[in-house]
Amino acid sequence: MRKHFIYYSIFFLILFIILGLWVSNVFFIILIAISPILVLGWYDILQPWHSIKRNFPIFGRLRYLLESMGPKVYQYFIEGETNGTPINRNLRSLVYQRAKEEVDTLPFGTREMVYEEGYEWMHHSMNPLPLEEVPADQRVMIGEKNCKKPYNASILNISAMSYGSLSSNAVLALNGGASLGGFAHNTGEGGISRYHLAYKGDLIWQIGTGYFGCRTPEGDFDEEEFKKNASNETVKMIEVKLSQGAKPGHGGILPAKKNNYEIAKIRGVEPHTQVVSPPYHKAFKGKGNKGLLEFVQRLRDASGGKPVGIKLCMGNPSEFEELCDEIINTGIYPDYIAIDGGEGGTGAAPLEFSNAVGMPFKEGLATAYDILVKKDLKKDIVLGGSGKIVTSFDLFRAFALGADFCYSARAMMLAIGCIQALECNLNTCPSGVATQDTFLAQGLVVKHKIKRVKNFHHETIYSFRELLASAGVKSPLELTRDHIYRRISLSKIKSYTEIYGKVDN
Repeated sequence: MRKHFIYYSIFFLILFIILGLWVSNVFFIILIAISPILVLGWYDILQPWHSIKRNFPIFGRLRYLLESMGPKVYQYFIEGETNGTPINRNLRSLVYQRAKEEVDTLPFGTREMVYEEGYEWMHHSMNPLPLEEVPADQRVMIGEKNCKKPYNASILNISAMSYGSLSSNAVLALNGGASLGGFAHNTGEGGISRYHLAYKGDLIWQIGTGYFGCRTPEGDFDEEEFKKNASNETVKMIEVKLSQGAKPGHGGILPAKKNNYEIAKIRGVEPHTQVVSPPYHKAFKGKGNKGLLEFVQRLRDASGGKPVGIKLCMGNPSEFEELCDEIINTGIYPDYIAIDGGEGGTGAAPLEFSNAVGMPFKEGLATAYDILVKKDLKKDIVLGGSGKIVTSFDLFRAFALGADFCYSARAMMLAIGCIQALECNLNTCPSGVATQDTFLAQGLVVKHKIKRVKNFHHETIYSFRELLASAGVKSPLELTRDHIYRRISLSKIKSYTEIYGKVDN
């Protein structure tokens, strides 16, 4: 192809010049019209970076065009209802329907392959309860043991997503929805922006390794700056992030394209540079679990007695046991521990970390619960969970494994219009959710999306209450591992108790 292009381009160039000189000026016009194609073809031949383009000038570009279109073609024309990733079409549709208060029932029966290995379901009761007997406002008190200002949290809240990863309009919509629906909005590690405060929705301020919002110019923890932000009445809890499920052991990543002047000012970094948080906390580096717990106490005191928790993705269980032992030794109790799963979402992460680092959510949550019970700490520490929480059954399953409350990130993004374009790290999100491109962000109309966030939360909690009623229980605290079963093979099933073990709290 390369050889043919060289021969034919030279031949037609000479031919059109001759025809233009001897026959008609029209041939010069034609030559000018096709010259960009010739120039592009010769550029492809001479450039050293792409062998396909060198060998197949012009036509080789189709390969890259089709490759860029691949995910969209797959999602719209090939993907089935249950095989899409990371969130399949059935689940995406459910979120959209609940957010818009549209019909969310399923006709003609399940699309799930119920005899395939891995299929899971809940056991209902022969004596279900009337829905009215299940409390409508499902909540858990966090910080009763150690805090002056405990927080009565919803069992479902918005998971950590930073302004920077998300657009200003997305943050406004999420915070407005949290305010309208009476649940909490986790800021993510990017700090507290004016968009987090606009609607006075309850905030869980996450402190990551970059200490954004409480950071010295050198990147160390600044207690005075922390006090200023923590004293805000909308900040209800503080969360120390040790690791994130999508990239445990790796610091947060904010691409340079997203790091505009406003975000850089909030974070205390240079604008238009890639910001990578360290994988460890400088505030207690080298001090082990005792240093971590002393930092928790320091934040609790500096915040005026607000609940302080720890978020992590489970790694080596023995390290979590050591943390529990140190809690007992020091007497410093985190008010809650939130477990993120290895399948958790992120705006940007190395493939190896997303695919192959960190314990998956169900195993991580079960491990944390078992160890807390074993060390007699569960009665004093609230356990949270996050990792692909989309449906009320996801909530039901998490509570059966030991969670007291849950976070959801990607479902909340879908509620405000995310279409799972998988462009979060490129600043080109077409729905205006995960971008700092002001033109794209303006496509997300905040006043319409606020209600959708509230609706999704309300409808999911309502559905969860229906599941509780069908199981014959009034509270998620009554759920056990015997309520969930998994198909192991075509002819064998096991309860979660058999899979993860029985633990008496």
